[in-house]
Formats: sequence, C-alpha cells, structure tokens
Amino acid sequence: MLSSRAVLLAASRRPALRRALVGLPVTRRVVDRFVAGETLEDALTAVRRLAADGVAVTLDHLGEAVTDPATARRSRDACLAALEGLAPLRLGPAAELSVKLSAFGQALPGGEALSLELVRPVVAAATGLGTTVTLDMEQSATVDATLRTLAALRCDFPGTGAVLQAALFRTADDVAALAVPGARVRLVKGAYDEPPSVAHVDRDDVDAAYARCLGVLMRGGGYPMVGSHDPRMVALARRLAAEYGRAADSWEVQMLYGIRSAEQVRLAAAGVRVRAYVPYGADWYGYLVRRLAERPANLRFFLRSLVPG
Repeated sequence: MLSSRAVLLAASRRPALRRALVGLPVTRRVVDRFVAGETLEDALTAVRRLAADGVAVTLDHLGEAVTDPATARRSRDACLAALEGLAPLRLGPAAELSVKLSAFGQALPGGEALSLELVRPVVAAATGLGTTVTLDMEQSATVDATLRTLAALRCDFPGTGAVLQAALFRTADDVAALAVPGARVRLVKGAYDEPPSVAHVDRDDVDAAYARCLGVLMRGGGYPMVGSHDPRMVALARRLAAEYGRAADSWEVQMLYGIRSAEQVRLAAAGVRVRAYVPYGADWYGYLVRRLAERPANLRFFLRSLVPG
C-alpha cells in the first residue's frame, strides 16, 4: 500500500490536481505559513525579522524543472536581484542563497553545462557580497551532475555549499568525500520519493543513516549544516560538536521557514548558529507539496485549513 507521502508526491505531478489545489482559497493559509511571500520584498521583510531575532537565512527563489533556456535565465536574474536586495542589509554570510540547478536548466539537453554557466555569475555575485550559495539536492538521478557542478564552482568559489540527503544509500560515500576542510555540507533526511533500490524507505533506517552521516561531518574538517527539525538530531549535533571540540562558528543548524520558528529563536539565543531556509516566489506548488509530504504535522495543518473555522 502506498504511503500518504508517496501519494502526495505522485499527485504533485498531476496538472489537474495542481490547478485545483492552487485555486483553493484556503491553500493561501498554508502557503503563508511555509513561504515568505511571492515577491522579493516579501522575502526581505522576512529576512529583516529573522535577523532581528538572531537567525541567519538562506533565500530560495522558488522554481524548478524549467523547460526552456529562457526560463532558466530568468531564474539566474531572480537570484541576482535577490543579492542586490540583500546588499543594503549588510548581513554578509548571515544571508546566503540556496538554488536548485533544475531551475537553471540542468534537465534540459546540454543542461549540465547550461546550469553551470547560469549559476556561476550568481555565485560570483554572492562572493562579492561576502556570502555564498548552497546547491540544493534534488532527485537521486541528479546527484552526480550536481556534485560535478559543485566541484567546478569550488575551484573559483570554495565557499559554495551543497546538500546531501541521508536517505540515499550513496550518501555515506558522498559525505566522506566532502567532510574536508573548506567544504560546506547541509545534511537533510530527504524529501523526494525515491525507489527502495537507491534509498532507505523505513523512517528508522533514514534516521540511523542521518546520525551516521552527521557523525562523519562533525568529525571531518568541513562546515556541517544540520538540516533538521528533529529534536533528537539537533541534540545529537550539539553533543557531537562538544565531543569533537567544534567552535560555535564551525557548524550550524538549519530549519525551514515556518517550522519550529520559536525553537529557531531559542537555539539562537542559546548560542547555536541557526539559519532559516526562506523560500519565496510565485512558483510555490512543488515546494509546498514536499513540505506536506515529509511531515504528518504539516499535512494535518493543511487538512485543518480545509475545514471552515
């Protein structure tokens, strides 16, 4: 029997359902929780508020799986505009960008070269502001291309980061390869529906893989970014940081905008580096469905929103 997560992710690929969900007035209530807004100014308002609470940010202009080079170029331009908007705030590394290479045309014919060409000026502009870019990881079939792009970018911009998904079997090797001085790695559990041939399916197995990978990163010489809302994993990260003598500025916790917001502020006040992943833009559908699919509490929140209050 398919899990609710698999059903949601499969349904997200049905255009008719997408149109129906986007058209529901109550959907806006859910979107407003998980997405900072549809405009850059909306996103910058969220950035200012989080910065005032001591929480750093990584901005994500929503959009993925583009179908033509013109749209890919618009993704580049949107990211450059975001950096221009961040510049007057003078937040430096406390405000970075996250990008999906599929938004830069990675899946198009010749897309690996195109996405590298388009993302490079974004990474260069971020470096000029004293900050950086993290490459989000998408479906398992894109991992090799994304890591090749990471390697190419790090030749000129060594602060470029990447995301690794603990659910994938291969991630144990990828983590070991990237747990080196200068590398920035955001470790997440994984929000994509992957076949059991390439990924852990059982939740406990995913958790165990996450803990193992986290240990490798914390022992290594890179900069671990602990992408988790799971209190057990955050507590484990803090224990490992203490055990391996990591300075407070040598690692961080990352959580999604709209999830455990009070805990983000609490951790920051306790001296933990915390960064919120802040998505914005009109193309929020794919992002929203993954958030609903990955946590039962998110889905319950959405279903409650469907009931007139």
